[in-house]
Amino acid sequence: MYYCPPNVTFLKPWINHGLSHCFADTIFSSFAFLFISIFGIIQILMYMKFSTTVDTRVLRPSFLYKLQIFCHTILPLAALSRLILQFTILYHKILYGYMFLSAFLYAASFPFALFLIYLERHRALPSIPTRGHGLVLLVYWTAIFVSENLTLLNIQKEDWWFNLSNLSDKVELGYFVLRYSCCCLLFGIGLKAPGIPKPEDLVMYSHLSIQADAENLLESGAQSPPRNSSAFSDFWVKCKRLIPFLWPKKNKLLQLRVICCFGFLIAGRVITVFVPQYNKYIIDSLTVDRSIMTFRWNYICIYVAFWFLQGQGSNSFMNNIRSFLWIRVQQYTVKEVEVNMYNHLHSLSLNWHLGRKIGEVLRVMDRGTSSISNLLGYIVFNIIPTFADIFIAVIYFAVAFNPWFGLIVFVTMTIYLGSTIYLTEWRTKFRRDANKLDNAVEAQCVDSLLNFETVKYYNAELFESENYEKCIDKYQEAEWISTASLNLLNTAQNTAISIGVLAGALLCAHCVVEGILTSGDYVLFSTYILQLYTPLNFFGTYYRMVQTAFVDMENMFTLLSTEPEIVDIPNALPLKIGSGGIEFRDVNFSYVPKRQILKNISFKVPAGRTVALVGPTGSGKSTITRLLFRLYDVQSGEIFIDGQNIAKVTQKSVRQCIGVVPQDTVLFNKSIRFNIGYGRPSASGEEIEEASKAAEMHNQILTFPDGYETIVGERGLKLSGGEKQRVAIARTILKAPSIVVLDEATSSLDTQTERLIQNSLSKICANKTSLIIAHRLSTIIHADEILVLKEGEIVERGSHSELLERNGVYANMWQQQLKGEDEKKGEEDEK
Repeated sequence: MYYCPPNVTFLKPWINHGLSHCFADTIFSSFAFLFISIFGIIQILMYMKFSTTVDTRVLRPSFLYKLQIFCHTILPLAALSRLILQFTILYHKILYGYMFLSAFLYAASFPFALFLIYLERHRALPSIPTRGHGLVLLVYWTAIFVSENLTLLNIQKEDWWFNLSNLSDKVELGYFVLRYSCCCLLFGIGLKAPGIPKPEDLVMYSHLSIQADAENLLESGAQSPPRNSSAFSDFWVKCKRLIPFLWPKKNKLLQLRVICCFGFLIAGRVITVFVPQYNKYIIDSLTVDRSIMTFRWNYICIYVAFWFLQGQGSNSFMNNIRSFLWIRVQQYTVKEVEVNMYNHLHSLSLNWHLGRKIGEVLRVMDRGTSSISNLLGYIVFNIIPTFADIFIAVIYFAVAFNPWFGLIVFVTMTIYLGSTIYLTEWRTKFRRDANKLDNAVEAQCVDSLLNFETVKYYNAELFESENYEKCIDKYQEAEWISTASLNLLNTAQNTAISIGVLAGALLCAHCVVEGILTSGDYVLFSTYILQLYTPLNFFGTYYRMVQTAFVDMENMFTLLSTEPEIVDIPNALPLKIGSGGIEFRDVNFSYVPKRQILKNISFKVPAGRTVALVGPTGSGKSTITRLLFRLYDVQSGEIFIDGQNIAKVTQKSVRQCIGVVPQDTVLFNKSIRFNIGYGRPSASGEEIEEASKAAEMHNQILTFPDGYETIVGERGLKLSGGEKQRVAIARTILKAPSIVVLDEATSSLDTQTERLIQNSLSKICANKTSLIIAHRLSTIIHADEILVLKEGEIVERGSHSELLERNGVYANMWQQQLKGEDEKKGEEDEK
């Protein structure tokens, strides 16, 4: 029995202008079997050693998963049944060795793939989050699908079955359609991975270690992705989140710009083929017999025109026009990302902001925004054109020269791309380490500068400098490792390209000497191959940029994935504010489960009346104002304003009707006019000054050199405590709220300043519903009702005189404050 048909050898793949059956079936089946068996066994061993069993309750039924299994079952059966038909009917018991080999290798490869699918569905590796199928299966499905597509190269060849001239051709074509359909389904379904449990499924069953890791990854708003996970994990999910930023859906002109840019991109790929082609024509016209040589000026003009359009690298006419059109699109992307991120951070809860580091957040925003703005350019205008050029080159050389040239280009590109992707993925963990330490450097610097006064108070400049230097040293160490691994990657890329150029040049020169090709063909090959390898040489750079962009975006995506704790219910209506009455009804609240802050708090603040909250530190006074302002939601109970549950109306409308004068007033580092006008941005200058006069701040402002345009400094540090409080009172007056909350507004002031500000506070509370939190009891003796809190409960309530008569907790607090003031006064008299 012969391995190949008569007059056909395995070493000659191209016969009668088409692929040899012997060569194609042997190569395709051997590659599929060897790849899935070698790398599949490695993956199986990893799963057997390191994986844990996934709880069966996590495994959801899926029609696509069943279809995936069906295709893996039908394809090997089709291969074996085809062999039987060839032996019995089609070839009349005349079979060749390649038929047996290809059928058995093809059929034997699918059990490996089927077992890998089972492992990936029922077991999970601890260090890698479950996101989809592994690289082995994805490459395997891609390879068999590509092999079926390469068969289409022979669609007009006489030796293949596409002519349908007899029964054998019809049967073979039927098997091809079956294989092509199944391979296409496996390729598409494999990207979706319907049988693989998602992290949100694993969260439900946290008793397994891999499930607990997945739950922590989803619940932690600031946790980074695993150090060794691929930057391209969840690639389609990330791209789906990027599309709204990249496509200007509301601007038709920008959409037209995007379409034009893609048009220039496609035209550039076409021109890439014609530049070396016309170079060949010119060389051939100059190397023939001098007696018949002609001056082909038209070839030269066309060549130069194409060369002008194509240019060298980024220096080309078409590239410059595309870059010019793309500027506005890129600016749109940057704006959308920055505004979306800014709005999202403002939508997060107070609890999240209390735990964040502002320097780290700003660094994440900066890197994430810049990475998104560049990502589309890297992928669309660098990565995709490179792959397109490779595909076109392989087909062109295989058809115009011979298949060996296409094979050399294909193998070289595969080795180059494979080594680039592998080494770049290996370097991902170093980039993540550098990012993490870079965040730490920025956080250390910003945190120290924000607390400048504290550093000075404790003479800690040297201590802060040492800490900052340690952070920089750790970052530079991680940066060195990242740079050193980059040098290794560049060396591997250069080696792969050099070997490919050497093999192709030797083969082309041999064909020219043998008379198979002309000198112009050698020039065409060398020109095309160098033209192809020039952008390919930058592929590693662009791939690293894309990977770096994805790594830089991970922290930003983590921030964007953080869900606000306080959200409006669906179709929530605005609060209809009337007289401004407040009611707390059986309210319970805790910041952490093990420590209850408020316990069954119930009270009313009638419209236009004043209620004061007093009690020791930690009794829950400030928590009540935060709940009223909906910075937090209650665990149980209800809060009403004018009879409306604030949990069922919009947060914006609730906060619009409440004015707050906090204990610690924080101002923007802008002018006094801006800070007062912040209470109502649409207010005129005259209204701002009237509010300032009502707060008894106007005359003080006029003594400043720049008056109302005086810059107050970071957090208002250029103003005294009393001046900051008056600015806060003025902007609350300007806001003109129906409800006023005074959160220990004078607790940090001296007695004289407190008395002056009390006059301003009395104006702001006149005829308004007021809730006052006080540390000094002398400031709330006028309140209609005083609530005494202790350990989260209301232990006493009544007016000032009523509470003194009871001689309880409030009376004790009053006596202690009087005694403290007498002692302080005595000390001042002695001085």
